[in-house]
Amino acid sequence: MKFFIDTANLEQIKEAQELGVLDGVTTNPSLMAKEGITGEENIKAHYLKICDIVNGDVSAEVIATTYEEMIAEGELLAALHPQITVKVPMIRDGVKAIKYFSSKGIKTNCTLVFSAGQALLAAKAGATYVSPFIGRLDDVSTDGMLLIEDIVQIYANYGYKTQVLAASVRHPMHILQCAKVGADVVTCPLNAIMALLKHPLTDNGLKQFLEDHAKAAQKAAL
Repeated sequence: MKFFIDTANLEQIKEAQELGVLDGVTTNPSLMAKEGITGEENIKAHYLKICDIVNGDVSAEVIATTYEEMIAEGELLAALHPQITVKVPMIRDGVKAIKYFSSKGIKTNCTLVFSAGQALLAAKAGATYVSPFIGRLDDVSTDGMLLIEDIVQIYANYGYKTQVLAASVRHPMHILQCAKVGADVVTCPLNAIMALLKHPLTDNGLKQFLEDHAKAAQKAAL
């Protein structure tokens, strides 16, 4: 399973990259705004900075919501760097745009997916990734993980190459559940990835090893 980080913060991206487990980055207008990145040229420059840090795909979301505008904006984003994946919303014109981008060899990420039917349409249109939002489904008392299972099964039934990119991942259990059901990618905040490192028995065991080593060294010195 691939690990993407869901942020526009360069320091967090660098930290995940240095950990050695980062496969890509997802962003959106809200994440850009959170980092104070505004204006078309500044946003484009920021995408290039992200591409300089990571080796994998970087999702860059279109703002447009009409077919013609999404095509124009998406082509400009794709031209920025080979790692750029054009992120397109799951709406009627978005599906049409995904089909167009697919025919041109431009990678796409279909975002804001909340049903298996939407995911099926995205795959039929040739999306590189489909992003079901599991955390937001959990927020409305719906099991987001069941959606991941359904999409994984449907894609396997028909051999779709679209990768299931679990989004709106909130915590390490989401990550592990996605791995169990066969999601191709998870995208999440850095703290969710780092939480996988933690276990009290690991901390206690290391503490004990160091204490025992110090005692042995003290005895040897006498």
